[in-house]
Amino acid sequence: LKLTVSDTGPGIDPELLPHVFDRFRQADSSTRRKFGGLGLGLSLVKHLTELHGGTVEARSAGNGTGAVFTVTLPIQAVRIQDEAEDAGHQTPTVKATGHELPILLDGLCVLVVDDEPDARNALTKVLQHAGANVVAASSAAEAMKLLETVQPNVLVSDLGMPDEDGYDLISAVRANGHSVATLPAVALTAFAGEAYTHSALLAGFQVHVVKPVDPHDLIVVVGSLAGRLGSGA
Repeated sequence: LKLTVSDTGPGIDPELLPHVFDRFRQADSSTRRKFGGLGLGLSLVKHLTELHGGTVEARSAGNGTGAVFTVTLPIQAVRIQDEAEDAGHQTPTVKATGHELPILLDGLCVLVVDDEPDARNALTKVLQHAGANVVAASSAAEAMKLLETVQPNVLVSDLGMPDEDGYDLISAVRANGHSVATLPAVALTAFAGEAYTHSALLAGFQVHVVKPVDPHDLIVVVGSLAGRLGSGA
């Protein structure tokens, strides 16, 4: 997740720019300075961002040109559960006609596509834990190459990827002249909202899921698309 904030203010002097996140560092540290503050704000931003595994950077062309601050934070593909919560949900279930039915992915082949290694590995482990045979790709191009020899039951793809994104991938899949054209597909994205859901469905995905996805929800979605709801197999 990348958040960019820009302004048209006084800018940052080139000599100060490398030190802008230092504690107590200010452009004007004299007792007659116009603005108050201790010079800790940006230092706290950097500290909090790094605690979340992210980075922050500042850019400015110099005095009078404004400044741009960019915060980059990792997005978990899968929501991490604590041991107590996980202990009560060993097998994902859905309720139908008053009974809880297990969702098992044994025998299913799932193609997972995500350019982030950690996200790709997390998704793979969750699906494998439910019994699925997972084939993973780090790009849309690699996924299309795999589809020449592999026939998955469900596609799970991130939308935000460099070069060719998830929209490009599903477009290529749907344009394929073979059986892969009807492959059920799940879109993963860090963005929530009706507009993003509509875009994903319009592009050719059957389901739009927001990161970080609950592991059990992911298994239920994949099982549903593969016709496994209530089959117990």
